[in-house]
Amino acid sequence: MQLQIFDVEHGACALATCDDNSRLMIDCGQNGLTGWRPGNYLYDRQIYNLDMLAITNYDEDHVAGLPNLFDRGIDIQWLWRNKSVTSQTIRKLKSEDGMGAGIAKLVDVIDNVFTAGTGGLATPQPSFAGMTRKVFYNDYPAFDDENNLSMVVHLNCHGVGMMFPGDLERAGWLKLLEQEDFREALKNTHVLVASHHGRENGCCEEIFHYCKPYYVVISDKGYMYDTQETIPFYRRFTRSGAFRGATRNVLTTRKDGMITFAFNHGSWGPY
Repeated sequence: MQLQIFDVEHGACALATCDDNSRLMIDCGQNGLTGWRPGNYLYDRQIYNLDMLAITNYDEDHVAGLPNLFDRGIDIQWLWRNKSVTSQTIRKLKSEDGMGAGIAKLVDVIDNVFTAGTGGLATPQPSFAGMTRKVFYNDYPAFDDENNLSMVVHLNCHGVGMMFPGDLERAGWLKLLEQEDFREALKNTHVLVASHHGRENGCCEEIFHYCKPYYVVISDKGYMYDTQETIPFYRRFTRSGAFRGATRNVLTTRKDGMITFAFNHGSWGPY
């Protein structure tokens, strides 16, 4: 199986393709500079179905490509998200700054497509052969900001753990650390996608009491906020590994473009 982390600038989009060709997309950002869109990417490769779409964060940069998925006719069988946040709550959270096209589409999909409460259409949950999955999140209204309501996705790909924490900030990390199963997921995390695209407010040193990743991946673009300034922070806690002929600790879509991880029985790595 493989997992691709796409270059969507200061956004998020990844695609896991499992041993049985079932597919999980994690977020659906897009690249405004290159014109890359998730729906176009799938359609051009004759992929017309996503078994599941996971949304880690209710900000536009995580869902900007959602209209394109529907425009290209990509069928989404299951929607995975923090269900303590209703569509009405999303509207409330966005009332000050307004909703972008991606968030507006997400609200429409929640209200009119995935209405049964299970998050799925009339199909069985996908098998995702070779991969198991868990999610963790803080509930609304205990937290009332989009970042700390992020849904953390943990994937186990042939024994290799990958964690996608959305835009979780320190307070949200610390609350989740109270859960034993979350601490166990951190212990089995070999690749950590940096929270909030590597920004400082997504850093939480306490998680590294449990998490000893080989790589940290930052989805970002040319200098923005403090994303590059946190690379030394993350480098302190990584074991490092091979990547494109070098030994690396921190990978970035800004520098490295699309990053693909391949998982086989007994071996794995990025390229």
